[in-house]
Amino acid sequence: MMDSVPMVAITCNVANPLLGKDSFQEVDIAGITMPITKHSFIVKDVKKLAETIRRAFTIARTGRPGPVLVDVTKDVTAAKTDFKQMVVKENVRITDTIREEDINKAVSMIKAAKRPVIFVGGGAVISGAEKELKAFSERVDAPVCDTLMGKGAFNGESPYYLGMLGMHGTKAANLSVTDCDLLITVGARFSDRVTGNTKKFASKAKILHIDVDAAEVNKNIRVNASIIGDCKAVLEILLNRLDQQKHTEWIAGALKRKEELPLTYPQEGLTGPYVIEKINELTKGDCIISTDVGQHQMWAAQFFKYKKPRNLLTSGGLGTMGYGLGAAIGAQVGVPEKQVINIAGDGCFRMNMNEIATATRYNIPIIQVVLNNHVLGMVRQWQTLFYGERYSQTVLEDKVDFVKVAEAMGAKAYRITKKEEVEPVFKEALEAKEPIFIECVIDPDEKVWPMVAPGAAISEIVDGDTK
Repeated sequence: MMDSVPMVAITCNVANPLLGKDSFQEVDIAGITMPITKHSFIVKDVKKLAETIRRAFTIARTGRPGPVLVDVTKDVTAAKTDFKQMVVKENVRITDTIREEDINKAVSMIKAAKRPVIFVGGGAVISGAEKELKAFSERVDAPVCDTLMGKGAFNGESPYYLGMLGMHGTKAANLSVTDCDLLITVGARFSDRVTGNTKKFASKAKILHIDVDAAEVNKNIRVNASIIGDCKAVLEILLNRLDQQKHTEWIAGALKRKEELPLTYPQEGLTGPYVIEKINELTKGDCIISTDVGQHQMWAAQFFKYKKPRNLLTSGGLGTMGYGLGAAIGAQVGVPEKQVINIAGDGCFRMNMNEIATATRYNIPIIQVVLNNHVLGMVRQWQTLFYGERYSQTVLEDKVDFVKVAEAMGAKAYRITKKEEVEPVFKEALEAKEPIFIECVIDPDEKVWPMVAPGAAISEIVDGDTK
């Protein structure tokens, strides 16, 4: 729900006569999931099943996407009915809410701006607005930053790109948003991990918010203007209304800041960022990355260059450990011509590592990478920085042999302990066309930098020791 994933979950409940009687395995799943779905259906009549399924898929994909549940009673699954094939015409893009007065106000704000920044979220990915975003950034002559869920909507190798905004964003993005006089927000929800201290967020700027979901406007950050509608459609309209803008000095300053304040990491020994940079180099950025949640997730966001949308699959809103392996398997089946690589930490890999057996059973050629530091890295980082180095339940001292686990499930497995081993192992893995497991043993004290401390402004972003 929080990541706007258009999922339809079809569940099975007890038979109609047993509903409401605390029957064996009876659960009010529709009631339980109501707060976390767009809609929940209960199907008690087989004649209504087909239409309900059609409606579920339409609701899941229309407007702001999200999950829909269809709960089917057991007797309905065994019943028969006549089925009529139908071609469902869907209009999943919301354009009828776009108001002329909102467009006019936005155009005036953009024309008046001297220091604009474009801020891109997951809504731009969902709407397929990558071409319009590129044209819009060039027309407005504004630098671009993004969120974790917005990765790939704007080309990460573009000269206009400043990097990710927020807690583990780039200094260039955070400082440029702090200094801008207009923040054009496209499909982002102003999450707490992005804004930092909301009272100090973009305090010099007017904010224009473009989003398909009116509920997101003024929820976390007060804005000066908004346009409710599909991001792609709104950008198309704005491009037709705007002449070429020029902000030569502002752009030059932002790009100079990007050059002077790059992302860095320790050069001694094997590190998570080094592994991810090597993956980017060897694949030329042309693969699908999935991640679990933690330090490895942030490194994957920072050091892999996403040039296309939907090339990063990750759990942003809820930060669900164990998400990545299942997502990788699904992506590899859905897009077999692409290489899919899941990046996880050792803590996350324990959540769903049995799914390696699924990959080997069906010969799904994912590459599973585990950055193994023998700790819950992100939680330990917070314990180090903010909790007086009290390391409660974050050191995984059992030291599971993940290579043997992967081999036991039928995968070809490698362990990397040195930098010079990374390239040859990954080259071999990329050519294998079978399920591969790669463990990279890294320092338990390695941290994600830069970082904005909880409660601080994004301009107060700091580096640790990355020499």
